[in-house]
Amino acid sequence: MDIKNYKFKTKPFDHQMDALEASWDKENFAYFMEMGTGKSKVLLDNAAVLYDKGLINGLLLIAPKGVYKNWYDNEIPVHLPDHIHKKVVLWKTTDKSKKQKEILNTLFETGTDLHILIMNVETFSTGDGTEFARKFLSCHKSMIAIDESTTIKTPTSNRTKNILTLSDEAKYRRILTGSPVTKSPLDLYSQCLFLDPWLLGHDSFWTFRSRYANMKKIEVNGRRIEIVTGYMNLGELSDKIKPFSKRILKEDCLDLPEKTFVKHYVELTKEQKSVYNQMKQEAIAFLDGKMQSSATVMTQLMRLHQITCGHFTADDGTIKDLPCSRLTELMSVLENIEGKTIIWSHYTHDVRRIIKAIKKVYGEESVVDYYGATDTDARSANIKKFQTDDKCRFFVGTTHTGGYGITLTAGSNMVYFSNGYDLEKRQQSEARIDRIGQTQKMTYIDIMAQDTIDERIVKALRQKVNIANTIMDEDFREWI
Repeated sequence: MDIKNYKFKTKPFDHQMDALEASWDKENFAYFMEMGTGKSKVLLDNAAVLYDKGLINGLLLIAPKGVYKNWYDNEIPVHLPDHIHKKVVLWKTTDKSKKQKEILNTLFETGTDLHILIMNVETFSTGDGTEFARKFLSCHKSMIAIDESTTIKTPTSNRTKNILTLSDEAKYRRILTGSPVTKSPLDLYSQCLFLDPWLLGHDSFWTFRSRYANMKKIEVNGRRIEIVTGYMNLGELSDKIKPFSKRILKEDCLDLPEKTFVKHYVELTKEQKSVYNQMKQEAIAFLDGKMQSSATVMTQLMRLHQITCGHFTADDGTIKDLPCSRLTELMSVLENIEGKTIIWSHYTHDVRRIIKAIKKVYGEESVVDYYGATDTDARSANIKKFQTDDKCRFFVGTTHTGGYGITLTAGSNMVYFSNGYDLEKRQQSEARIDRIGQTQKMTYIDIMAQDTIDERIVKALRQKVNIANTIMDEDFREWI
């Protein structure tokens, strides 16, 4: 098949076409393409070509909870060719309603449609999601694709084991990640095992480890255990991977736009939902039937925003933490991106939490801060360290402190743990990496709680309008 003449919905860049030509008819393939290089589009183009050739009529997409909805909302509508008739269903773990069951059942209707099921990887920690996925695959000629495949890098985890049992149910298997090795070369084992047990020549993690890791026995609390002390034969491992993978880095893609914007969604915890809904009702009662100033409205919105971030300010002025998945999502994002990263939070309370979490995982020297509590001398030193010290990967601050007048071009990624309401601060903070001296493609990531004030703030910011006016005048009443 002449791929170059295929009727794409969106024209591929040269590097995307190279990846597609290398993979489209292979049963197993890994898109090791850095964030921002368009691996989602390549995967959808691959599925489209296979569908048009009559080779598949089912596609199971597995992605982390924070991004799996993005496939439904953005990637498929934007990139899947219009001539393909499709049924697309988003798996909702907590929705057991009759309506949702009816929607899921449409996946098993006969016809010529491409049936697409999108599931979050976390649901495979239990049996329900696994068995439904198995039923779906058994009814169709299918492809399975795992987005951010490092989520199955741990061979002993339940979700890895469950997903591995599904690999034989589909003829075509794909994995997608920009960072296939996040902690060690051993991360590759389960990812490649999903594609095919013998791609790497090992059907056991222990034989794989003995081939590529140096081990040493030590005594801990009276027990003898083995630890990894280093790695070996990595050239061999690289050669084994090349035939079924395509590695693409940002700096290799001169045809890419300069900026890429990505959204990562989190769900409110049960405790957050309870407090959020209570605060929402209080805001309605407070504002109902009254003309309020912009400042008053913004105060109510800020209280809701704090809750989505995982805390709230009590009546006595103390800050109370709430169970929250936002920080977990941030750490997952950091694990799956390469290069230096700037992280902005609207609240100093969260800056401290983020720094603590990063130090725990990546070490004391990996991060510097830049917020109200950072003294003047330390601010200059921290900028210099981030710009020049290879051990320093993360810069964490608030946009109202660090969003103006500083250069952070050593970083190519910018994560907004939470946004403020000031458009200028957002624009100025984005420019800390988008300026003279920047040589890398830039990725901007917004973390937001679904169906909350978070989405309204980001929508308004991206549309470059005034936050307070948008929410208060246009749709505040409707939304709240």
